[in-house]
Amino acid sequence: MNAIVEEKALQPQARPVARYTWQAMALHWLLAVLIIGMLVLGYSLEDIPRNTPARGFYVNLHKSFGVLALVLVLVRLGWRLTHKPPPLEVAMPRWQAVAAAWSHRLLYLCILLQPLSGYLGSSFGKYGVKFFGIELPNWGWEDKALRGFFGGVHEAVGFVLAVLIAIHVLAALKHLLIDRDGVFQRMLPGGRKT
Repeated sequence: MNAIVEEKALQPQARPVARYTWQAMALHWLLAVLIIGMLVLGYSLEDIPRNTPARGFYVNLHKSFGVLALVLVLVRLGWRLTHKPPPLEVAMPRWQAVAAAWSHRLLYLCILLQPLSGYLGSSFGKYGVKFFGIELPNWGWEDKALRGFFGGVHEAVGFVLAVLIAIHVLAALKHLLIDRDGVFQRMLPGGRKT
């Protein structure tokens, strides 16, 4: 009997977790799926031969989802600036808290720069941007050098974004599987919000 009581005392106690709002969760997960899909599609474009109908289709699909991502990023930033996140009730080393804050800032910066640089790169090309078939205004003129510059920015930010996403996922898994401190559950639907 005492062994059971001692074993229970060693297990972490389940307690309600202060969660994000359902709107913040929906924006987070929708953007996560969209951005990871966009990265996969963007890197896959390199394998599709140029000047083929298939490439044109996938490039336009990439651009359309990029515009959608830009709109959702702006909505997410607006939501984040007007709604405080739930309090973090976990004691963590200061370096981890600082690293988490900076990685989130860099993620926001990258998810804003990525679609903007893509749109600008396309604006300085001859094809422009179509949003699921609807032609959008160009913010530039045909200029190979500027298109190349913004294309380079788009590629570099895509790489940094992929690295930041990997770090973000690994940190979330650490909180879920190792620390078991409820940090991961803050962004999961279900359960009650406190």
